[in-house]
Amino acid sequence: MATRTAEAAAAAAAMSVAAGDGPGGDSRLDQAATQWLRWDKNPKTLEMVKQIIANNNRVELQKCFGSRMEFGTAGLRAAMGPGFAQMNDLTIIQTTQGLCRYLEKTFSDLKKRGVVIGYDARAHPSSGGGSKRFAQLAATAFISQGVPVYLFSNITPTPFVPYTVSHLNLCAGIMVTASHNPKQDNGYKVYWDNGAQIISPHDKGISQAIEENLEPWTKAWDDSIINNNPLHHDPYSTINNDYFEDLKKYCFHRNIDQSTQLKFVHTSVHGVGHDFVQSAFKAFDFVPPDAVPEQKAPDPEFPTVKYPNPEEGKGVLTLSFALAEKTQAKIILANDPDADRLAVAEQQENGEWKVFSGNEMGALLGWWLFTCWKEKNQDQNALKDLYMLSSTVSSKILRAIALKEGFHFEETLTGFKWMGNRAKQLIDQGKTVLFAFEEAIGYMCCPFVLDKDGVSAAVISAELASFLATKNMSLAQQLKAIYVEYGYHITKASYFICHDQNIIQNLFENLRNYDGKNNYPKTCGKFEVSGIRDLTTGYDSSQPDKKAILPTSKSSQMITFTFANGGVATLRTSGTEPKIKYYAELCVPPGNSDHEQLKKELDELVSAIEEYFFEPEKNKLQPKSE
Repeated sequence: MATRTAEAAAAAAAMSVAAGDGPGGDSRLDQAATQWLRWDKNPKTLEMVKQIIANNNRVELQKCFGSRMEFGTAGLRAAMGPGFAQMNDLTIIQTTQGLCRYLEKTFSDLKKRGVVIGYDARAHPSSGGGSKRFAQLAATAFISQGVPVYLFSNITPTPFVPYTVSHLNLCAGIMVTASHNPKQDNGYKVYWDNGAQIISPHDKGISQAIEENLEPWTKAWDDSIINNNPLHHDPYSTINNDYFEDLKKYCFHRNIDQSTQLKFVHTSVHGVGHDFVQSAFKAFDFVPPDAVPEQKAPDPEFPTVKYPNPEEGKGVLTLSFALAEKTQAKIILANDPDADRLAVAEQQENGEWKVFSGNEMGALLGWWLFTCWKEKNQDQNALKDLYMLSSTVSSKILRAIALKEGFHFEETLTGFKWMGNRAKQLIDQGKTVLFAFEEAIGYMCCPFVLDKDGVSAAVISAELASFLATKNMSLAQQLKAIYVEYGYHITKASYFICHDQNIIQNLFENLRNYDGKNNYPKTCGKFEVSGIRDLTTGYDSSQPDKKAILPTSKSSQMITFTFANGGVATLRTSGTEPKIKYYAELCVPPGNSDHEQLKKELDELVSAIEEYFFEPEKNKLQPKSE
């Protein structure tokens, strides 16, 4: 491990105290800013900080230097701008230096295998920052230390980075993206050598290594060293070819795809997805989908949408609906800006558009991939090695399908980092992982990418819709058929906004001490609670020893309530936003097909949870604005 210079040590101390870790916060802010002036070589951010100091703007100083961005399992995500609290050239250099040292310590063959770096199209002209610039600086750090770097020469979808790590047997991958966050944000996401996102303890190890390597190395700012360097490789054309060759193995009905009359509209919402979804359709011999012209080209301003997140539903799809009406397309496929998520909408017989939730698409894609697998694998014994995964806040529909069909279903903690790592463990044990999904419109349909992938999900959804069309069935009708066969699973999720950590803490502590000390609620309004799992404390009432099987984390709040009527509700804090989220689901056995009655019952349960568990008036919580 490189030794810290006195200067770097002073900076680390300055930043920790600036974050409120000791006396003299104001002077420490000044120290951190002075440190910045010595290290920053980006003329725009340098000038910005000089101005803040000249104006003695304490609010801006606090915003830029009050704390350091925290490196976690999701890497970094913050606004672009000057200071140690934001994404900029200097913080990218510092982060990459720490990651490089941590990888050197962990992999003896790092200088033989190397790393891959990809980026989206985000840019922030006022601070001179942007995804491509950050990716080049990250490549410079590794190459300056003799580490081979596979740096994409153009924008790519996020799933291409984990694919490249696995495909080329590299030590790690970096994707510079803020996914569907607002335009001013950027992020730095890290994949491990197993092709999945990092999980603990790597985040802590990398974080510590960053603190120990804050001072930019000699060549840190000289990104010309990567030009014509034998350690610099461009994987763009190879990966673009190999990914789509691998994707062809998941095309099960090429003859239907070639001849389908079904028309599709695709939007990449000003992100990276357009070219790659076109290529995916070609790989399946489809006529490529019509692209929404105003949103086709990457644009860091996201000019046509309020939020570049197709999960927000119809607002993001307005232009897609208009184009579909014009071309008479029945299906809309929408990727988020880094193309790892997918939203699907279908025009119903009454002309209305149905936007499927992540849980509904999870049910459809899970059913479809199992149906295709079963056609190719008649041997019943193969079922014992077949797995599907979903996160604990997602619908339990895959569990119901697995129970009836005889394959395995496993639940993981929230986030694809857990599903990707678990999928890799199972694959290494010789198991087949057919599908994984999370309710936040993330799907892993092809295990050659151990993360959510909106490109493969888009073309596989198109094949599913085309197959159903030959049976005169729609996606919505097939979804109903799944519920009739395996039991209705109706979900409702939302959130409250709360900026006060104390209120959030008290809300969850009240639930743990609801009926006197250490007593969880026995009822919620008229609904009887039949089970509790608290993944903050590690308690699970359903286990003989009362200990939860899933990993627990004291740093985040998460309690799941099971109700006697078949309802399940999880309350949890968000890792990236000031939100308390809830996810409710009513699961009933096959045979109970009164959909409207079930929906009414779920609505009543959700209202009771909001009233008795959240207590929004008392806790001054702001509801989600529709």
